[in-house]
Amino acid sequence: MSVKAVREFPPEVSSDDFHSLEEKVYRTIELLKSAREAKAAAERDAVRLREQLELREEEMESMRRDMIGLRKEREEIRARVEKMLHQIDELTAEESGA
Repeated sequence: MSVKAVREFPPEVSSDDFHSLEEKVYRTIELLKSAREAKAAAERDAVRLREQLELREEEMESMRRDMIGLRKEREEIRARVEKMLHQIDELTAEESGA
């Protein structure tokens, strides 16, 4: 290995420089911890929201089926009422014609 390949560092690092570097390392560690905690919280929230979304989708599907059933029932009732009205019209027409 050549001498030029070895990187030279200053022979002495001042205590202020070392203290500053130490503070930066500790701040970086704290930022990493905070980021990991935030990520874990975000993942928990995402799971909770997915579960809620799934429940809402199930509720929506149930309501859609109920609505379809109610519309069919309404149409059946409408047909029955129209049939009764038609019969009443026939009866009143017979009475007025008689």
